[in-house]
Amino acid sequence: MNRSDFVEGMRGGFAVALASAPFGALFGALAAEQGMSLSELTFMSATVYAGASQMVGIELFSHNVQAWVIVLSILAVNFRHVLYSAAIARYIRHFTPVQKFFTFFLLVDPQFAETVKRGEAGMPVTFTWYLGFGIVIYIPWILVSLLGGMAGSFIGDPKTLGLDILLPAYFLAIVLGFRKRDNFLAVALTSAVASVIAYHFVGSPWHVSLGAAAGILLAALMPLPAAEPDLEADALNTENHEV
Repeated sequence: MNRSDFVEGMRGGFAVALASAPFGALFGALAAEQGMSLSELTFMSATVYAGASQMVGIELFSHNVQAWVIVLSILAVNFRHVLYSAAIARYIRHFTPVQKFFTFFLLVDPQFAETVKRGEAGMPVTFTWYLGFGIVIYIPWILVSLLGGMAGSFIGDPKTLGLDILLPAYFLAIVLGFRKRDNFLAVALTSAVASVIAYHFVGSPWHVSLGAAAGILLAALMPLPAAEPDLEADALNTENHEV
């Protein structure tokens, strides 16, 4: 294991761990309020490990709906991770099957964004770096969820403190990280409008996947951006012709 890669990954993930801590505490508090025990909410954070899906899950648990509805609802929210895994596939081809298992388990939104940015910048995406980045987010997430569950009675109604805005703000920050990409505005607006329409006519949480599908469809139909000219290669070709 390359220690420097692991430390670099941990440094990058540390800021994400701090930013997601309030959201993890909020989940723990809400889960405890809905009647989940500390062991149950901690187990959910450790196995599901997806903040939005965990929120949807505890909301549905409180309404005593059938298990298959909960599973499908969580799948609707987490469907974006299927797209994430496909997007980073080119950067992790050299990972072993066991490494890919842990890679996809730890694939949350900031992990995806940082992996793509690192790969597009031409930097090596090693499993050691990826693991360091992921572990420093995963372990605190579980611990903070537990602490949130223990302190839930002191928090009261999260909406009165404005804590319910954490999830939308979190996703907005992730999306804006890609604002310099070609066709970003058109795809983002299409997804947003489609999601709002789906929310009113289909309902939550399906509006998440339907909005994403609309954005993906538009991106697939739009022409690819023109490739940037390779000035160095052109210069070499010119020199060879002159010789």
